[in-house]
Amino acid sequence: MRIGIVGLGRMGANMAKRLLHAGHACVTYDVDPVAVQGLVASGARGAASLTELTQALALPRVVWLMLPAAVVDDTVDALVPLLRPGDILVDGGNSHHRDDLRRAATLAAHGLHYVDVGTSGGVWGLANGYCLMIGGEADTVARLAPIFDALAPAADAAPPTPGRDGRDAGAERGWLHCGPSGAGHFVKMVHNGIEYGLMAAYAEGFGILQRAGSGLQTQTADAETAPLEHPEAYRYEFDLAEIAELWRRGSVVRSWLLDLAAHALLQDPDLDQVQGRVADSGEGRWTLQAAIDIGAPAPVLATALFARFGSRGDAAFANRMLSALRREFGGHEERGDPAP
Repeated sequence: MRIGIVGLGRMGANMAKRLLHAGHACVTYDVDPVAVQGLVASGARGAASLTELTQALALPRVVWLMLPAAVVDDTVDALVPLLRPGDILVDGGNSHHRDDLRRAATLAAHGLHYVDVGTSGGVWGLANGYCLMIGGEADTVARLAPIFDALAPAADAAPPTPGRDGRDAGAERGWLHCGPSGAGHFVKMVHNGIEYGLMAAYAEGFGILQRAGSGLQTQTADAETAPLEHPEAYRYEFDLAEIAELWRRGSVVRSWLLDLAAHALLQDPDLDQVQGRVADSGEGRWTLQAAIDIGAPAPVLATALFARFGSRGDAAFANRMLSALRREFGGHEERGDPAP
């Protein structure tokens, strides 16, 4: 198939390369001409504008957006006059599912089809393939099956769950039509909320292991510092990279995220090369909004999201308020040794 790719960042560029490797023709556009030239070198056709991109595609056109959620609407508005009834617009980024409902209705009024695709795979997707969670009209999704097949992981990426015999291949292909418009991004939204929680659990667990040698350090003795009651119980100096490597073999907590943790700790045992400021691109917030709307408890995901806020210094004022209140009611001065 011939497809237009708009947005050649970490995900978009690698997805275009994977499609090219599978024999599909790609016309690419990005606001950064250097990114376009990089794909041209890989065999794509470059476009200097959205107009040029749409003109290079045969009817009915397929245009796939891989853009930050904040710029999708402006790009869709710019594309609508350039498209014709029957064309398909795909949003493969991390848009809010409520926006999908609005966009699908707006585009339908122009005779255009809209498909939302939650895409997971990160920078490893080029080699390993992308897990695709898809929302939209069934007929339109079926027309794009060759594209999804090319982007998805190989069939042997994971063995089928025992007991699936006789079921349609479905999710075993690495992509799934999850439902009508918005369904793909809703599933991806919750996927990312779960991801926040899993990452936080690993981070907290390794954080405890990292501080398990606290009993080897000289303990502060003053009225402002809670003493370590049994320092003899916390005199361990763990090799975190080795523990992560161990857990990858047979443990209940093994996962791809643990594989990545093991790699990160091997390269940088004290994680000195990162600052610890953890961004959130919106999906965690939207997951909690949905949980509140429908009354679904999600305390772990909420805590993980708030921890990300705190990692960026967003808790600084609140922490100063805590310290100020202790000083006001008890004359407590700030204390505390830096973390080891």
